[in-house]
Amino acid sequence: MEEVVNFNVESPNRLDTYLSNKLSQTRSQVAILIKKGNVFVDEKECLKPGLKLKNEQKVRVVLPKVQKKEHQEVDFDVEVLYEDEAILVLNKPSGVTVHPAPSVKGATLVDWLKKKGISLSTISGEERHGIVHRLDKGTSGVMVVAKTNQAHTELSKQLEEKTMGRYYLAVITPPLKEELQVVECPIARSPANRIKMACVEGGKAAKSAFLSLLYSHDQKEQLIACKLFSGRTHQIRVHLEKISRHIVGDEVYGKNIGKSRSERILLHAYLLYLQHPITKKQIHFRAEMDDVMREYLEKKFDMEKFDENENTFGELFVRRFDAAAF
Repeated sequence: MEEVVNFNVESPNRLDTYLSNKLSQTRSQVAILIKKGNVFVDEKECLKPGLKLKNEQKVRVVLPKVQKKEHQEVDFDVEVLYEDEAILVLNKPSGVTVHPAPSVKGATLVDWLKKKGISLSTISGEERHGIVHRLDKGTSGVMVVAKTNQAHTELSKQLEEKTMGRYYLAVITPPLKEELQVVECPIARSPANRIKMACVEGGKAAKSAFLSLLYSHDQKEQLIACKLFSGRTHQIRVHLEKISRHIVGDEVYGKNIGKSRSERILLHAYLLYLQHPITKKQIHFRAEMDDVMREYLEKKFDMEKFDENENTFGELFVRRFDAAAF
């Protein structure tokens, strides 16, 4: 059965850009939906992705019936942190890609969701499996998946309004110059290396904050917390590179970091906060580090200090980052 979602336009925008933000989909996917006649503006069918929307206009989107596709054989499992009728909260393993793509070999998180029987009918009649936000392949940690179109729309809105977000843990070298550092520079594809992103004039606005947590025994590495105020590709890694810091195990942005080595990039989405899309209750979830990252930290850091304060880290992050008057 088809589902319908309705929006009231708050400010002038292109139709495809507006729906891309509201539905948490790419503009090209939204364009397909529009050209198939699934979008109505003020109750009139609209086939123009570039239509200029005005304040107070009403947009209605008919989400087509899903077209089932076979999933690849899945040889990994994913820890479920929480599940109800609206959302699924996961601890994504390092090494697992979120979405299938022509360049991706092997099963993805979407394949795991298909195997589990969780799907979300969204645009273009494709199963998007409720992916509201993503993590890079090498990054582990907490993710939320929407199990209904209503939940997907509500969570996408929170992501856009920045009322939903995550705090990350990372091991970097060398340590930060200050206990709390803020980096703000636009991000785009690197003109010098097309597999990297970089701070580029004219790129998309991006802002990050980094907070010192622990120094390694030899003082050459540091465990930090990271807070994003935008959601650009590779943002943490790019902004750390901007201040000549790199994450241990990063083979793309941290090739020249001396003797610091790890079998995976030591970047972990640790804490997720959001408003439940149905109950409207403020909730948060914490994802434990995997054995590789934990063992690395126990070898080089005094993790007793981390464990002693772990239950209050959420409050610490909020208090320290907010105190910086962002």
